[in-house]
Amino acid sequence: QVQLVESGGGLVRAGDSLRVSCAASGRTSGTAMGWFRQGPGKEREFVAAISWSGRTSYYATSLKGRFTISRDNTKNMVYLQMNSLKPEDTAVYYCAARLNPLHDEDYYQIPSYDYWGQGTQVTVSS
Repeated sequence: QVQLVESGGGLVRAGDSLRVSCAASGRTSGTAMGWFRQGPGKEREFVAAISWSGRTSYYATSLKGRFTISRDNTKNMVYLQMNSLKPEDTAVYYCAARLNPLHDEDYYQIPSYDYWGQGTQVTVSS
C-alpha cells in the first residue's frame, strides 16, 4: 500500500508560480509518480509523470515548459512546480503512484496508476 497526501494548493493570480507537493508513505520504493488535475466540469487529465530514479519524466504537451515535476526519494516527496499560471490551470491537482515502470504507451493513462491522493485545490484568478 502507498499513501499519498498533497499540499501546497491555494489561490494565486495569473502569472504567479506555485509548487504543490505530495508526501508518499508505505511501500514507495520503486514507484513511478504522476500528477493529474481535474478542472471544474472537466475530466481528470494527465499533467506530468516521473520515474522512480527521476531520470525520466513526461509532460502533457500543452504544459511542457511551464510545469516541472521532480522528486526527492530521501524524503518520499514529489513536487510539481507550476510557473506562469493561467486561469485555465484552475483545478484539483492529484498525486498518483504506480507500481509498474512508466511506459511510453500508458504513462498518461489514469488506470495505470494504483494509488491516489485526495487532491489539492489550485485556483488561478485573472
